[in-house]
Amino acid sequence: MSVEKPYDDTDSGAPLPSFDASSIKLTTVAPALGVPTQQQPDYLDYDTKGRGVVVTMFANTGVSYLLGIVAGGAYGLREGLLHTPSSRFKVKLNSVLNHCGRHGSRAGNIMGVASIMYSLYEGLADHYDIEQYMYTRPVVGEVPTSPVFAALMTGVTLKATAGPRVAALAGTICFGAVG
Repeated sequence: MSVEKPYDDTDSGAPLPSFDASSIKLTTVAPALGVPTQQQPDYLDYDTKGRGVVVTMFANTGVSYLLGIVAGGAYGLREGLLHTPSSRFKVKLNSVLNHCGRHGSRAGNIMGVASIMYSLYEGLADHYDIEQYMYTRPVVGEVPTSPVFAALMTGVTLKATAGPRVAALAGTICFGAVG
């Protein structure tokens, strides 16, 4: 059994134990204590151009693919309802699902591929800084040339297998859509 001592105002309690601080290096906690260090500070990298090409490509591709599936699915719904061979519900449902799947997947894939190409061409134009090689002020005004170049090249690449005239027309249409 321990007997409690009565409260005494003059007693300050047990003394603090002695800490040996000789093994603590103040340079490891220097920023908190204000002790100067011999090393240069570590700075965070600051990118003035924003997101990288790959991050932009993934974001653009996801949004484009989703929009393509929704738009193609809506078109497929319309086509499925118009071209149903029977008035029975199960046949109509099957026709609508087939058309939505066919048109939705095609539109989503086309828009996703076009988005990948556009993002890669835009990143290529930014990397090589094509604005210094192109004089476009009277043609497009103050519009940056990287998106315009990317749209032109995306249209040309998408329709390159159809021949040079069709590829040039597709590039011009994409160029006009952006610029």
